[in-house]
Amino acid sequence: MKVRLMLTCLCDAFAGEVGIATVRVLEHLGCEVAFEPNQTCCGQPPFNSGDWKAAREIAQHCRSVLLPETDDVPLVAPSGSCTAMVREGYAQLFGQHGPARAFELGEFIVRVLGVTTWPASKPYPRKVALHPGCHGRSLGLRDEHRQLLTSIPGLELVEFLQPEQCCGFGGAFAATHGKLSQGIGKEKLLNVLAAQPEELVGTDMGCLLHLKGLQDRDGGTLRIRHFAEVLAETLP
Repeated sequence: MKVRLMLTCLCDAFAGEVGIATVRVLEHLGCEVAFEPNQTCCGQPPFNSGDWKAAREIAQHCRSVLLPETDDVPLVAPSGSCTAMVREGYAQLFGQHGPARAFELGEFIVRVLGVTTWPASKPYPRKVALHPGCHGRSLGLRDEHRQLLTSIPGLELVEFLQPEQCCGFGGAFAATHGKLSQGIGKEKLLNVLAAQPEELVGTDMGCLLHLKGLQDRDGGTLRIRHFAEVLAETLP
């Protein structure tokens, strides 16, 4: 199956290794991954800030590059946030239902490719806490990431209090309501650290960058990684 990769702005700017891991994962599952170099933002920042005129211009470019009407190639992103913008935000911007062929990575692996057990070639002997991004709920995601992670030999998924609680990032919210954002994030970290994992794994770079920044300022040492990186590390 051919797919298009939506790298996302945060991966492009701060975590290129997550994009590389995503490509490795998809190619290992037999996908031909196309990357459009002229892709830009999905338009979510101005959309969330109420500037729908700017959001519509950015989103129109994104649609023309990543979701052209000339084909039905699925769009895959290592981010529930950007996927939700394409599927739900575009419906509000353009007055029509969002593209059903846009998928978050874990969703695509389990629901489209039908892979429910990760084909790991080597174990991952670590205790891991999983933070599911908030936008996964609006996409209808359930336990796709958990299902894949728990199937990896050696990986122990540890439970912590209030796993569905937001990390406090919220895009522009972290900048406009800094103290509140930090407070929410620190509470999240306290709950995670109480479970004594070796790693915190998440599904959205916004969440992970926010939590890593908070713990780095406090001298924390918890390893924070994207879900795709864990899957890729177990491949040959």
